[in-house]
Amino acid sequence: MRSSLLSHARAIGLGLALCSTFAAAQPPAQQKTQVPGYFRLAVGDYEVTALFDGYNDLSPKLLKGLKPEQIRALLARHAIETPGVQTAFNAFLINTGKNLILIDTGAGQCIGETAGMLSQNIKAAGYQPDQIDTIFLTHLHLDHVCGLVDANKQPIFTNAMVYAAKPEADYWLDPTALGRVPEQARAYFKIAQDSTAPYLAAGRFKAFTPGDSPMAEVQTTLESGHTPGSTTYQFTSKGQSIVFIGDLVHNLAVQFDHPEVSISFDENSKNAIASRDAVFTEAAGKKTWIAAAHLPFPGTGHIEALGKRFQWVPVEYGPYQRAAHVPLID
Repeated sequence: MRSSLLSHARAIGLGLALCSTFAAAQPPAQQKTQVPGYFRLAVGDYEVTALFDGYNDLSPKLLKGLKPEQIRALLARHAIETPGVQTAFNAFLINTGKNLILIDTGAGQCIGETAGMLSQNIKAAGYQPDQIDTIFLTHLHLDHVCGLVDANKQPIFTNAMVYAAKPEADYWLDPTALGRVPEQARAYFKIAQDSTAPYLAAGRFKAFTPGDSPMAEVQTTLESGHTPGSTTYQFTSKGQSIVFIGDLVHNLAVQFDHPEVSISFDENSKNAIASRDAVFTEAAGKKTWIAAAHLPFPGTGHIEALGKRFQWVPVEYGPYQRAAHVPLID
C-alpha cells in the first residue's frame, strides 16, 4: 500500500513538473514574413504571372479633380484613413510557350526598402531573370525602368531585348533632355537613361512605332497622357485577351468611381483622362482581362461599366486553371 502511494505521488510530481515546463516554454514565434509575390493566370494557352516588386505610399493630395474631402470620403469607403495610400508596383510575366516576356520591371533599387523584390519573385515563380527574352515597357517612369539594372547599373536581364514606344524613348532618352527640362525633373530623366544605357550599348533596346507589333503575339496602342509615349500591350490566345495598361490608373478607391480624376504624375492630364476612359470602356465592353501596374496586387481583373462610372472586379484566387468540369451545387 505504501509503495502504491509513493508511486502515485511520484506520478503527480512528474505531472506537475511537466506542466511547469510547458508553462515556462515560449509560445511559437511570429513569422512576420509574407508569401512570395507571384500569382498565375491562364489566358488561353498563355501563362501570365503577376509579380510584386514592392510598394510606395502616395499622398491623396496627388489626385486632382475632386475636393480633398471628397477624395478622403472615397478612400474611407475602402477603409483607407492613413496619410498615404499603399500603391503596388506590379510587373507581369507572359510565357507564350515560345517567348518569356516581361511587362515593366518595377522600381528596383530606386525606391529603397519597400521595392526591388522583382528578381526574387521571378525566381520564386519558377523562372530566372536570364530566361526572359523580351521586355515591353509601358513607359519610362522610374518605377517601371529602374528594375532593368542592379545597384551598379549592370543589366539584370542579360538575354532580353527591351522595347518601348518611339515617342516615349524620344522624350526620355534624348541626350539633350537634361539640359532643357526643369531642374527638379532631371533626376527622373537620368534614371531612365541610366537604366536603359547598358541595353542600348549592347544593341538590345528597340523603339517601335505605336500600333506596330514588335512580335506577332502582341498588339500595341499609344495611350498618351500619363507620359507622351505611354503604351498598352494586348495579348490574345484562344479567344481570350489580356491588356497591360501600365499607369492608366493609380488609385482603386477613386479613379473607377471618378475616372476624370488625374494624378500629378500625368504629363497631360486631359489626355490621360481620355485614355483611361477609352481603355476602361473597351475593356468593360469586351470583357478582357486587365493587368495594371499600381492596383493592389496582383493587379489583375476585369472592369465593369456602371453608367459613367466603372467598377474593378479583381481576379479571384484559385487554381491556375479551372477544371473542365466543376461540380455545380444547386
